[in-house]
Formats: sequence, C-alpha cells, structure tokens
Amino acid sequence: MRHPNLPAGVPERPPYDQPPVEALGRSGGRVLSPEEAAVMAEKVRKVEVAISLVLRTGVVVSVLVIATGLGLMFAHHSAYLPVSGHFSYHQLTSRSTPFPHSFSALGRSIARGQGRGIIVLGVLILILTPVLRVAVGVLSFVYEKDPPMALVTLFVLAVLIGSFFLAGV
Repeated sequence: MRHPNLPAGVPERPPYDQPPVEALGRSGGRVLSPEEAAVMAEKVRKVEVAISLVLRTGVVVSVLVIATGLGLMFAHHSAYLPVSGHFSYHQLTSRSTPFPHSFSALGRSIARGQGRGIIVLGVLILILTPVLRVAVGVLSFVYEKDPPMALVTLFVLAVLIGSFFLAGV
C-alpha cells in the first residue's frame, strides 16, 4: 500500500543504487531524496494552511469587532442614524471628535462600551494581522529547519515591531 503523503510517480522506496532526484528540491544546499521531498512538501502545505488561517481569522475578527463598534456607536448616538436631517457627518469624522489616541485611552473607551474605541480596536487588529503573519513565518521556517530564512524573517519582524515604537504607538 502506498504512503498517502507521497506524490504520484514517486516510488515507495527509492532505488538505493541511484542518486536522489535533483528535481525534487534542495534543503540547506543538499539534494533531497524523494521521501524527504515528500515530507518537505507536506510541511510546506501545513505552513501555507497555518498562514492562510492567521490571515483569514485576523480579517474576520477585525470586521466583526468594527461592525460591533459601529452598532454600539449608532445605538448610543441616535443622531448619527438619520441619512437626512440636521446632523452633519463631517462632525463625526472631524479632528475635534473625541477619539482614543493612546492605549490607555483605548482601554478606557472599550471599558465604557464606546463604539469608537471598539472600532479602533478592530482597526488595530487589522493592522496587527500581517505582523502576526510574519511571526508565523518565523515559526514556519524553524519548523521547516531553514535557519537562514528564519533569521531573515525574524529580522523583518523586528523591523516591523520597531517601526511601531518609532512611530510613537
């Protein structure tokens, strides 16, 4: 019975009198055997699934949090609801509108159940989703036993996190 992870055309056991097939891939500068290539392909598939799950989950959670914040904002401020009338939507988006500009202000806004704070939390989740994707990338390269790429991706993650602090977040 064939192993379920072996791709079609790859023999169950390689002929030991022949060198490994170079077309199947390389890892760390060495040629992989068919079994190693199949294992590596399975690892890559698992990593791709994990990365897609992180990205999809981040976007869906962000949208749900933003929608919840919008619902709360319109529930607490019924003047925002009429499409026509005396209310100006420029007031809602102006710079003078109270808006959480720090983590402590964001925490207070969320604790009070203010919609605008919850919306900011949703946007923050959306911004952090690609950063989490890079962190998963670091773990994936460690899982695939590729130290040079893990180090490069770790450097990219450090630059991303550092940029938040340099920007004054």
